[in-house]
Amino acid sequence: QLGEVIDNYFSKFDELMQQYHIEKIKTVGYAYIAAGGLPDPEKGRPATVVRAAFDMLELAEKIRAEHEPQGLPFFELRIGIHTGPVIAGVVGRRKFAYDIWGDTVNTAARMEENSAPGRINISGATYGFIHKQFRCTHRGKIAAKHKGEIDMYFVESEA
Repeated sequence: QLGEVIDNYFSKFDELMQQYHIEKIKTVGYAYIAAGGLPDPEKGRPATVVRAAFDMLELAEKIRAEHEPQGLPFFELRIGIHTGPVIAGVVGRRKFAYDIWGDTVNTAARMEENSAPGRINISGATYGFIHKQFRCTHRGKIAAKHKGEIDMYFVESEA
């Protein structure tokens, strides 16, 4: 049953990524990893990624509303977004996979780790790109594993 629930979420997330021209990188356990701007930097800009994140939260809330009264499993999403350069490519000879690496990927992971259920946590770098389109709450500088303190913001809504 849990596998079916995960497949339901991730299949719907895949549809959203296609709609927003965002590249799904992979899933790891319960984590869904995607990147905007790959392979075309003009697609999946930071504001587009934030809009997709809001749609993911809305979708998760709909599933929760259906599942919770029936005692079925559901997930509360924590979303983290960071903006910056990545290295991308195909790795492996057997079961090869397209993947991304670099400081941007690590910082995005720290954004997710420091988020909260039902929230979108972004870095100061992402805030610089989206602050005119979205209302955000500055959370201050927050200690992030192996990164030191990073300015973080919760995205509240479209401006």
